Amino acid sequence: MKLKTLLMGAIACTAMAPAAFAERGKDGNVSIIYWQAPSILNPFLSGGTKDVESSSLIIEPLARYDENGGMVPFLATEIPTVANGGVSEDLTTITWKIAPGIKWSDGSAFTAHDVKFTADYCMHPEGGCAQLTKFEGVTSVEVIDDLTVKVTFDKPTPFPYGPFVGGESPIIQKAQFENCMGAKAPECTEQNFGPIGTGPFVVTEFKPNDVITMKANENYRDPNKPAFATLTFKGGGDATAAGRAVMETGEFDYAWNLQLAPEVIQQMQAGGKGTPIAGFGPLVERIMLNQTNPSPDLPEGERSTAKHPHPFLKDPAVYKAMSMAIDRPLLVEIGYGQAGQVTCNWVPAPAAVNSDTFKCDTQDIEGAKKLLDDAGIVDTDGDGIREKDGVPLKVVYQTSTNAVRQDFQALIKEWWAEIGIESELRNINASVFFGGDPGSPDTFQKFYADVEMYANTFNGTDPQSYLANLLCDKAPKPESQWQGENISRWCSEEYDALHAELTKTADAAERAAIARKLNDMAIEGGAMIPLVHRGRLSAHSNTLGGVVLNVWDSELWNAADWYRKTGS
Repeated sequence: MKLKTLLMGAIACTAMAPAAFAERGKDGNVSIIYWQAPSILNPFLSGGTKDVESSSLIIEPLARYDENGGMVPFLATEIPTVANGGVSEDLTTITWKIAPGIKWSDGSAFTAHDVKFTADYCMHPEGGCAQLTKFEGVTSVEVIDDLTVKVTFDKPTPFPYGPFVGGESPIIQKAQFENCMGAKAPECTEQNFGPIGTGPFVVTEFKPNDVITMKANENYRDPNKPAFATLTFKGGGDATAAGRAVMETGEFDYAWNLQLAPEVIQQMQAGGKGTPIAGFGPLVERIMLNQTNPSPDLPEGERSTAKHPHPFLKDPAVYKAMSMAIDRPLLVEIGYGQAGQVTCNWVPAPAAVNSDTFKCDTQDIEGAKKLLDDAGIVDTDGDGIREKDGVPLKVVYQTSTNAVRQDFQALIKEWWAEIGIESELRNINASVFFGGDPGSPDTFQKFYADVEMYANTFNGTDPQSYLANLLCDKAPKPESQWQGENISRWCSEEYDALHAELTKTADAAERAAIARKLNDMAIEGGAMIPLVHRGRLSAHSNTLGGVVLNVWDSELWNAADWYRKTGS
């Protein structure tokens, strides 16, 4: 099945859908299945997409990105710009006007005090906020009046839309979370599992890593929405079962992230109950390279921290050889078909920031061997494993449990073995791997492995905040409850300085050029090995109307507009 065909279907979806509903709750229940189960409903304490997206049904930002990547107001009256006076002429402040009359789901008024509190919560010096890069450069958030809040930056900031924009940066209620600041944040189970919100739905029960039940928010700002009285959000299982539950059995209405082979999607669609939808955003499947030593022989609290550098993964000969040994076109073919593309880049979209520096579409096993030989990294004892400074090139290679990812692991293990690198494979339940629990040894943030494979993306079309993920001070560590976006613990003063230039640059072409350079520095420096630029593929039942796939924000961004088709 061609991705182009699926895209045409997705585009067709965006043009449909009556906007008016007869009444709130008239369409009964809607059921959603994410095979990666949410473990928390607070995106500030988890970088996992499953947690960000499930939370987006409940808590909302001031503005979102629409299906075309354009910014649209949600809780604000408009998008602040220099032209309308919302952004200062010197680009150091942005002032948001909140739409009047918005209420929290408990009936209390939503005000600028909640917005300021959210910033204080995430930026707390003793906390571990998974979305801290959204507040990069913020020096203050000031309440002007109940419906006006001003954000001030430490320097001119041409793109001031990090805080409070997109599903990763929603507003939480001050009254509910004010006793959950700093190190106390992960301990507030009731708040993190049942946030009070402004979104279309309210949590009635949350079973971590299993199921969330919700009901329509009686205080939602549009009296006719949502059309559904209740919502069931099922987590867990696998992508195959999720796809079948929508397209073959009709048990569920929406299935997310169907990371399945193209022929499997085709077979499922033949079931006649549902429709796949797809689109390319900046989602990249990659292998992250741990710059620190994850050895269990190190004391707890020192593993995977800057105190102990990795014994061989910082060597360019090693990580470049590992990349050269990979047959990316084969990975695309077996894993994604037309829903995947070979990429050498961390940030392949939008097109303006997609670098053409690297070529990686041809596997080169012999070249990889020569690179290691020339660097003196050879097998000295005849066991088939090379050594660097006496340390065997043995890696623990972990990822989430998923059929496509396990296929990738098996192939890459074979290719690395051909060049003298041994791999121990681990796969971890996705709900745990992406869960962000600071007490778990198995989260992708804690990174108790040498390499790990996953995909993530960013909200909107400007990659500034996303590129900030590799800043030196963003590495997860015990002091931040293992939260932080710099998963590789990669650190470059040159990168940090260039990113600072990006934050001060206004011209779009210059911003794109800097973004490409930052991408190149990350790849050349060995922060990660990109594999596949993935199309996002989900599915909805044929009776579910109003669905508009959004690859630039939460896929559930417009769930308030969903409705049940009649006569189908």
